[in-house]
Amino acid sequence: MRNLVQELTTPRMLLNVLITIATFLVMEFMAWATHKYVMHGLGWYFHRDHHRHEPGFFEKNDVFFLVFAIPSWLFTMFGMMHGNDWKLFVGLGIALYGIAYFLVHDVFIHQRLPWFKRTDNVYFRAIRKAHKVHHKHLDPQDGECFGMLLVPLKYFREAANRRK
Repeated sequence: MRNLVQELTTPRMLLNVLITIATFLVMEFMAWATHKYVMHGLGWYFHRDHHRHEPGFFEKNDVFFLVFAIPSWLFTMFGMMHGNDWKLFVGLGIALYGIAYFLVHDVFIHQRLPWFKRTDNVYFRAIRKAHKVHHKHLDPQDGECFGMLLVPLKYFREAANRRK
């Protein structure tokens, strides 16, 4: 047990954890930029059915999963091929963000699976409201709230005031 604790607290392991966390945080900006400039730009053909719901469980918009899954897989694979170097932990950070995105966006916000239906949590109510505001725009122009985990403070204030 002592060796495991020593191994987990080595400078290399701490660096790998920091790389994973930093990558996860950077992914919020990457998702925001991709959403605003690609999905609401040249990729609108694929993203439109996400704003104008069509019948069926899957959407053309689901293709954007690959935009992030492929780099995650490549970083993970090449990182493992090179002795579990930094690339593995970049891939892990991207994958963890993808899991968070799926759980928050697809499961919690859009209820594509019957989990997490009710919450009184201020943070989750704020991101749900921001996403609802984003979806009131049915065309690619004039959008707002392109982020997923970070949203404007006004939605947090609104959610906190409703709780009182």
